[in-house]
Amino acid sequence: MVASYVGENAEFERQYLQGELEVELTPQGTLAEKLRAGGAGIPAFYTATGVGTYIEHGGMPIKYGPDGKVEIESKPRPTAVFDGRKYVLEESIKGDFALIKAHKADKKGNLVFHSTARNFNPPAATAAKITIAEVEEIVEDGEIDADAIHLPGIFVDRVIKGASYEKRIEKLTLRQPENKDEGKPKSEGQIKRERIAKRAAKEFKDGMYCNLGIGIPTLASNFIPEGIKIELQSENGLLGMGPYPEAGKQDPDLINAGKETVTTIPGSAIFSSSDSFAIIRGGHVDITILGAMQVSQFGDLANFMIPGKIVKGPGGAIDLTASGSKVIVTMEHVAKGDKHKILESCNLPLTGAHV
Repeated sequence: MVASYVGENAEFERQYLQGELEVELTPQGTLAEKLRAGGAGIPAFYTATGVGTYIEHGGMPIKYGPDGKVEIESKPRPTAVFDGRKYVLEESIKGDFALIKAHKADKKGNLVFHSTARNFNPPAATAAKITIAEVEEIVEDGEIDADAIHLPGIFVDRVIKGASYEKRIEKLTLRQPENKDEGKPKSEGQIKRERIAKRAAKEFKDGMYCNLGIGIPTLASNFIPEGIKIELQSENGLLGMGPYPEAGKQDPDLINAGKETVTTIPGSAIFSSSDSFAIIRGGHVDITILGAMQVSQFGDLANFMIPGKIVKGPGGAIDLTASGSKVIVTMEHVAKGDKHKILESCNLPLTGAHV
């Protein structure tokens, strides 16, 4: 299994940690580009994502044995230097089948996706020998304007319309009244987190494109200085992310990279995951704010797993920290048991080196 983000999938995590599943943890942007390149007939490519981490050096557990010891680990990647910067070589992915989900199709297989549900569907479709698209509606040829087609039917082999759909929302997150907590005393933890978020928010400059992680990073958007406007980018293909929706106005297809329900704002744009990470890798995001489990004196950070215990996956964090944007880590300085999180050197797998 090649995966980027395990997240809250406890069964997936259990199977991996107990050795029932081989998992190659891959940065989300690299995974998107592996698919895009595979579909474009490009066998491999170089990327700065993962330089200085397990991606370059290898050693990441792929399969555990019944005794918890590592049976298979990742191998080092070839590297090359271009214009004075090191890059790692990544091989593309081509599949036998792609199972994708779209909103609408015509009889020729031309597809339209709805909102951020586009994500990985287009690159996955192009990288497969046979692509099967499940859709909510099938219309006659010509009913979809040629300019409105997101994926041409040449990439689609079969179209299926299901009898019924249940769109589940993993993290229903709603806008709260501004005075909801008025008068309630804040906990010591809330006060600490807000202090950190307020400091991070001072780094915002007018017109910046920003990517904010879950938790304290997102909290920073509540303290944007007066007169400053920023654009929020989400790795799953949304630029111009709005606030959480009001109750009853949530859209299951409109979520952020953390799977929370969100809204758009005037001027928002929605695109595929491969385009989203082209924005990130191309250095078009000005600032990245994210959390971490550990940070070293050298500017290294680790935030996605504790080998043998906790596996969330890197998601888009490795891509973001390698993009050349300004990186800010917002975290409390000690973990449970008063264990230090700011160290001389990280002892967990690195998300980014010297960021």
